[in-house]
Amino acid sequence: MIKIPAKVLIVDDEKDFVEMFSLRLEAQGEKVSTAYNGKQALEVLEHVAIDVVILDIRMPGMDGIAVLQQIKILHPIVEVILLTGHGSTETAVEGMKLGAFDYLMKPADFDEIKIKLENARKRKDEQEERIRKAEARLLVRRSGDV
Repeated sequence: MIKIPAKVLIVDDEKDFVEMFSLRLEAQGEKVSTAYNGKQALEVLEHVAIDVVILDIRMPGMDGIAVLQQIKILHPIVEVILLTGHGSTETAVEGMKLGAFDYLMKPADFDEIKIKLENARKRKDEQEERIRKAEARLLVRRSGDV
């Protein structure tokens, strides 16, 4: 079975974490983009097709919750996995209520990240397929009305 790489955006202000994490994901065959703050993340999303965003909640400037809200407005099908430290689990739950797929506690286990990433990608693919089917039904109905 051929694995289609997920297009992942990693957003975290800790540059070492972003670099190491992106190398590990790329070694697994994923296509990785990076951003070091919320504004940069939104700019990447404007120019690169992304399946899943792995987003740190605590960042200077625009925090992860504000970025999540913008992602869900501008790119509603993109799935978001939040990264949180021990003190902000409540914020991660709030993020899920706002549309995040799931959250991970830092430091996150790479195998757990891979599983959540695969599940988020699967959900995005299923949503896109439902949209394609709905659009096809709409076209058939419109062509019948002509």
